[in-house]
Amino acid sequence: MRIILREEVDNLGKPGEVVSVREGYGRNYLLPRGMAVPATEKDEARLAHEKRVITARAAKLAKELQSEADRLSQVSISVSRAVGEGDKLYGSVTSRDIAEALAEQGVKVDSRKIQLDEPLRNLGMSEVPIKLGRDTVAKIKVWVVKKEP
Repeated sequence: MRIILREEVDNLGKPGEVVSVREGYGRNYLLPRGMAVPATEKDEARLAHEKRVITARAAKLAKELQSEADRLSQVSISVSRAVGEGDKLYGSVTSRDIAEALAEQGVKVDSRKIQLDEPLRNLGMSEVPIKLGRDTVAKIKVWVVKKEP
């Protein structure tokens, strides 16, 4: 029996896949629970069309995200912090601070997308990754400078 999966089934497949199963398994388990639908020619054609649409939409989104990543890679921001003896920072620069500095330049970025392993605690330049999508990462330059009294 050929069926189209509507949700992920362990050891069988992912949603949208057309798979062959034994008659009893399909008729008595998968179909009544709504985990699959029978694979008719019409359904398979509709599924193929939906896959093409999804693929095209994903390609368009990836292209837009890449252009935004290229634009963000050109951005450089400066964050000033008070320092003590030996140019040691009081506090640190977090992803929220970076997001606010970007917003001042007119670039909106969610602070949760800024991928800091740990807050910046040193003066100087650091490259900070911003994850825009599954495979798209932009790197911006963040300068941590001394705050003038």
